[in-house]
This record gives sequence, structure tokens and C-alpha cells, in this order.
Amino acid sequence: MATPVVANGPGKEENRGGGGSIGRPTNPMVTPLLTDLYQFTMAYAYWKAGKHNERAVFDLYFRKNPFGGEYTVFAGLDECIKLIANFKFTEDEIAFIQASLPPSCEIGFYNYLRGIDCSDVEIHAISEGFVVFPKIPLMRVEGPVAVVQLLETPLLNLVNYASLVATNAARHRFVAGKSKLLLEFGLRRAQGPDGGIGASKYCYMGGFDATSNVAAGQLFGIPLRGTHSHAFVSSFMSPDEIVEKSLKSFDGSSVCKDFVSSVQSWLSKLKRSQLLGGIFGETNQSEIAAFVSYALAFPQNFLALVDTYDVMRSGIPNFCAVALALNDLGYKAVGIRLDSGDLAYLSCETRKFFQGIEKEFKIAGFGKTSITASNDLNEETLDALNKQGHEVDAFGIGTHLVTCYAQPALGGVFKLVEINKQPRIKLSEDVSKVSIPCKKRSYRLYGKEGYPLVDIMTGENEPPPKVGERILCRHPFNESKRAYVVPQRVEELMKCFWPGQSGKVREELQPIKLIRERCINQLDLMRPDHMRRLNPTPYKVSVSAKLYDFIHFLWLNEAPVGELE
Repeated sequence: MATPVVANGPGKEENRGGGGSIGRPTNPMVTPLLTDLYQFTMAYAYWKAGKHNERAVFDLYFRKNPFGGEYTVFAGLDECIKLIANFKFTEDEIAFIQASLPPSCEIGFYNYLRGIDCSDVEIHAISEGFVVFPKIPLMRVEGPVAVVQLLETPLLNLVNYASLVATNAARHRFVAGKSKLLLEFGLRRAQGPDGGIGASKYCYMGGFDATSNVAAGQLFGIPLRGTHSHAFVSSFMSPDEIVEKSLKSFDGSSVCKDFVSSVQSWLSKLKRSQLLGGIFGETNQSEIAAFVSYALAFPQNFLALVDTYDVMRSGIPNFCAVALALNDLGYKAVGIRLDSGDLAYLSCETRKFFQGIEKEFKIAGFGKTSITASNDLNEETLDALNKQGHEVDAFGIGTHLVTCYAQPALGGVFKLVEINKQPRIKLSEDVSKVSIPCKKRSYRLYGKEGYPLVDIMTGENEPPPKVGERILCRHPFNESKRAYVVPQRVEELMKCFWPGQSGKVREELQPIKLIRERCINQLDLMRPDHMRRLNPTPYKVSVSAKLYDFIHFLWLNEAPVGELE
């Protein structure tokens, strides 16, 4: 567990209006050096020009939703605030910076670096787990320009992947449906240890139920799931290898001295069954040895991987024989996992087999035994399974989920919007890259049915939108796109998560389970046509009429005027 620290500077925490201290970043590599070299060259140039303490405002936002969709889940904020709270250069770090910059840099700059922290930085942000949209600032970072500039790269690093993988998880959840158990199995395919840990954390936040990643379970309290691999099954040769064959009943009242024989007896009954006979003959005995051994080790948590040899001719009958022998002793097997083959067909045939056993042997609930599927699953395969019809209860998803195979990066940006209370704009021939200037506030306007209708940005000092008031919402750059909205509910999006010297009350960082609940609730609020996989309806992001006019005034003022000869 991270060690709690007093935020940036002794005795300053009590002045920030927040209760309790903030821990260190989860990853110890998240230090002030986790940035690009040009942040230090700019910081030196600011310092050299005497501009380093000028008050600047930057917006962190993204320009396009990922995966061809129309929404994004905001994640990574807690790690950003932990970075801010612990931002302080060590002597070793300053020595390395000095060795990395040109020798012409003055020694006074390094003395300046020794003294800086984020005690004069102010951060407003949308709450982690919220559904967010392009152009709307996820974070507004205000402070001395040199310090805030040094924060650009680490903040983007902490938000970009976190939001991308949380969105990917939410999209998988949407396709799978609320009733299915989703398990994140991606650690072995993730981009290194940090990618694996981050994926487990943010997939859970985005709606997954559990992870196979033990380290993430310890760090974040995420539920763990996992059983055995094909190697475990193929490591056995025959039931003769099993030395300890006894198993105590669930209630402890009796002991089965030869559990192996009990399993073999049930296997014979299944072969003779009128409902099930003819489906299989002789099953693989090394597989049944593995299943028995696993059941003896975990009688209350028996879940078997059934596709090592043949699912219907060996894996399923062997599993059922072990499960029925466990049932005789008062235990209930958890289920099976399919990791190859036609998952729709095999899951349906497996369900029929389970239901046949329930009917013939009067084993209540056996027909509902859980079926888990894995094997390189992604959004497309989940959607295809839904269309084909399947009987899968849980999905284990790895590679495509944690690597964000369909889109490798979110594309968040960090743009200067104001300095010394003077609004600034970044222009481009590509209108999507034009920044929205000045310090802003953002609101979400809800309609009569309870769905969000539009997000609107206003200037900081504009009066907020009011319920029942007719509001003109304008596209930031397209003058013909505009609409009046009469909101039934108005929600301000950004809150103060790091007050600096402002004296504002600091929002507390929430535990991951509460953020996960917030994310699920947020996704439930969205209109279904914004959420669908194919051809989703774009969600509207707008600016107030006053901000629209100001954007275009500044645009014309800053754009050079050409001359024709």
C-alpha cells in the first residue's frame, strides 16, 4: 500500500480544505522525470525570460472518441493527483537534468527546480469514471507556467491509456450485456508490468467483474478469478497417479475413502444414460485424473478447462462425472471453461448435456452449471456470439482488451488556453485541432427522459445554465450547427481536486469500487443510440453563444491576413 504523505510542503494540507493525506503514485516510476526533454528546455527558457511564474491555464482533453464509438470513460485522475501531491525533485534527479541540458544553462535554474512543487497549482477535473466527450476539458490545470508545463507529459501519460482501456472495457460490457460475468485475463499479453497492472485496474473500473492478475488484486482490492491451464490437464497420465483419494463431505459428517471410484461410477452411469448415451465412449483418462486431482484440492471451487482433448467426447463427460461425485458429498461444482472451437455451438451442446443430467438424475440446478468462454475474444466475437445464440455465462477476455488492439492510443492533448488572464488560442488548417480558448466551465444538460442531451462550455464568469431556461447551444466552429435546449437538469462537470492556494474545498479521491459504480451508472444514463457498436449517434458538444462569439473574434484577431499581389 502506498505511504500517505502530506501534500506538497509541510503543514499545507490543512489549508486545502480536504480531509486526509494523499498517497504516492502506484507506479514508483511516476516521478517528475517522467516527462519529455522539451518540457525542461521550455522550463529553462521560461525561467531565462523571467516568465516562469506567469499564471497559465492549460486544458487536458481529447479530440476524437476511440474505437469508432461516440463516448469515452475518463480514468487516471487519482494517479494524476497523487503525482501532483508528491511532485518534488530529488538531488539525483536535478543532477541528471543538469547533465542532460546544455552546459550553457545557468546554475540558478537548478536552484529554481529545487524549490518547486505543486503547492501553487490548481486542478479542476471531471470525476473519474464519468462518460466524457471530445473537446470538453477532462482537467483544467492552472499555475506557474513552467511548473504546469512540466506536468504536461506525465498527466497525459496517466490519463491516455487509463481512459482508453476503461472505455474498451465498457464497450465489451455493453456488447456482452449486464447479466454476463466478465473476467480480465490479459496480464501475460499486456505491454509490460505497468500495462498489465493498469489494464486490470481500469478494466475493473470500466465494468469487468474480476481479474486473473494477483498483484492488481492486492493493490486495488479487485476480485480474483482463475483455475487451471491445459498444462495441468496434460501433466497427468492416469488416475493411478492419485495417491490420496479420500474426500470429506461438505458438512464434515462423512468421508468418501475412494473419490476416484465414485467418479468412475458416475462416468459409467452417464455412458448408460438413455438421454446421454451415444454422445461419448471412452473418455481421456489423463484428463479425468487431472479433474479429480483438482476437485480434491478445491472441492468447493471446482471449475474445469474441458477442451484439452475433445470437449463433448471427453471434457464434458469427465467434468460431469466429477461434479456429480462432488454433489454426492454436498459440494456444488462451479462450472467449465471453453478455450477453443465453436464457442456458440459447444456452449449450447454443453448446456443440453447439463440439462439432460438434471432431468435424468434429478440433480436440481445442474442444468444451470456455469459455462465460461475464453480464446482471443473481442467486441466482434461477443457480438457474433450474441447473433448466433449461445449459452455462455462468463467471458474471459485478454489480449484484445488490455492491448486495446482495435486502437492503440486515445490521443489526449494539453493546450494553453490562458496566460496572465489573457485568453490564448491554437490555430490550425485542420479545424478539429483548433483549441477553445480561455478559462471555462462545463455543464451537462439533461432532457425530459433523463438522458444527457448536450455538454456545453461557457466562459468562467458567465452565469450557469438554469433548469427550465431556454439555452442556445452552438457548435464551436460550425456556425450552422446550433440548437435551443430547455434542460430538466443541469450538472456542472468539473470539480476542484487540487486547490493550490485558492482555499477551495478539495474533492476527496474515491476508492475504485465507488468509481466503478459511478462508471456503470454513467453508462446507464446514456441514450442507447449513443452507445451502440455500429453507427452510433454522435453526442453533441457545444459552447455558449457568448463563448462562440469570443472564439471567432480571437481566431480572426490571431490569424495572419494574407496579401494578394
